[in-house]
Amino acid sequence: MPKTITLQLSPKQAADEKFYLARAAERLGIRQSDIALARVIKRSIDARQRMAKVNLSLEIYIDKEPMPAPLNFDYPAVDNGTEVIVVGSGPAGLFASLRLIELGFKPILLERGKSVLSRKYDIAQINRGGDINPDSNYAFGEGGAGTFSDGKLFTRSKKRGDYNKALQTLVWHGANPEILYEAHPHIGTDKLPRIISNICHTITEHGGKVLFESRVSGFVVKNNRITGVKVGDNTIEGAAVVLATGHSARDIYELLHKEGIAIEAKPFAMGVRIEHPQHLIDSIQYHRAERGEWLPAASYSLVSQEAGRGVYSFCMCPGGFIVPAMTDTRQSVVNGMSPSGRNSAFANSGLVTEVRLEDFAHLREEWGELAGLRYQQLFEELAREHSGERQVAPAQRVSDFVAGRASKSLPRTSYIPGLTPSRLDEWMPENIGARLRSGIATFGRRMKGFVSDEAIVVGVESRTSTPVRIPRDSETLMHTQIEGLFPAGEGAGYAGGIVSAALDGERIADAVARYCKAHNF
Repeated sequence: MPKTITLQLSPKQAADEKFYLARAAERLGIRQSDIALARVIKRSIDARQRMAKVNLSLEIYIDKEPMPAPLNFDYPAVDNGTEVIVVGSGPAGLFASLRLIELGFKPILLERGKSVLSRKYDIAQINRGGDINPDSNYAFGEGGAGTFSDGKLFTRSKKRGDYNKALQTLVWHGANPEILYEAHPHIGTDKLPRIISNICHTITEHGGKVLFESRVSGFVVKNNRITGVKVGDNTIEGAAVVLATGHSARDIYELLHKEGIAIEAKPFAMGVRIEHPQHLIDSIQYHRAERGEWLPAASYSLVSQEAGRGVYSFCMCPGGFIVPAMTDTRQSVVNGMSPSGRNSAFANSGLVTEVRLEDFAHLREEWGELAGLRYQQLFEELAREHSGERQVAPAQRVSDFVAGRASKSLPRTSYIPGLTPSRLDEWMPENIGARLRSGIATFGRRMKGFVSDEAIVVGVESRTSTPVRIPRDSETLMHTQIEGLFPAGEGAGYAGGIVSAALDGERIADAVARYCKAHNF
């Protein structure tokens, strides 16, 4: 059996394989030459003290011990399998499709947007302040919103499914094996597109279909059972439908509501994206002027209670950049991401607060269960009013935002379309703006330097999660009203992030298999 040990090392020592293997051999009382294989199984940084340490856990195989089996995924051919429609190619849709193939079913994956290569052109247009294609942008297209993101893989939902299998699937499709042991793994926006394309290739190579530019415009329901979907003038039939459209597919919520298929409003969160120079966050977190070459760009995770509600950081991107995440020209929406090297001069994070049902109760009479969706839209349109032209975003220095004063100028930013000074503290809804100001002040007391003239808040971060849930039965995971309809992932209100959405997609695929077998489909 392999032996597991944990070493506490300096960042430089942890980067030197010869050094830590010698230390491991010494700890185990063996010669270094007796080590047949050493695998890093976890690596984390402890920066609580002035000198940061790396906790490195190793799995040591000693000479003559059996080696671990190589990673392998042997997907069957499903050309003649029962067809299941999967709507949306984000993590939930992709992993549902892979799992369906493992179970012998043929996924028909419908994606409203374009392939990665074509999508890159449309995203470049957005970054230059050009037109926004409502079906091809940072939210829609091959891989969904996760394709052009930081690719953070940390999740608290590991009880929902096989977390390690999800990570191994990503490695099998091209991700760096380091994601298997890093305490807070991420892939990087420069790596994710190729991995997503590889997953789609696996789906088609084994008999599934991936159809781009195929926006669902209707559902075919007979006797409360879904038998297919409409794409333009065409009807695509399947034994079941997995609905994994992501949190920005507002037209799907509106379509469900129009066709009398139950949805329900739910709480969510909105706020701003906050950006600091990376060197400032490094100095705060590592307690030193320069982080040096052996430490990664520092991150943070913050939460506080302000006037009875949570204010917290979300999707923190060290060494990253802010991007325009709107899906309509009437909106100002931003998000953050970072490349695998996290080598940008800036650090950014969503900074959001809870939005509860009572905050949009005044919209319920007209909008019903879509009231939260409308409240979100109004927030984004309000930001647009204060943003100037095209994708220029409203922004304010953090120190001015907290103090309630105008910013006469703004510092450098990673946001390519540009910023315009704006009094976010004045035009934001009070339940959001006041709590954000109070929360940032709290964080400034915990992290000296967090409230700074060098830092900015940029409007708005509104797509943290969906304001709508598509209800499903807790046992069958099927829609509570429509037989054969399986809501999945972030867009259905059951996940938050790449891995949790992927795990939810796999669970849904298992549920689909049980349903189809029970009905002899």
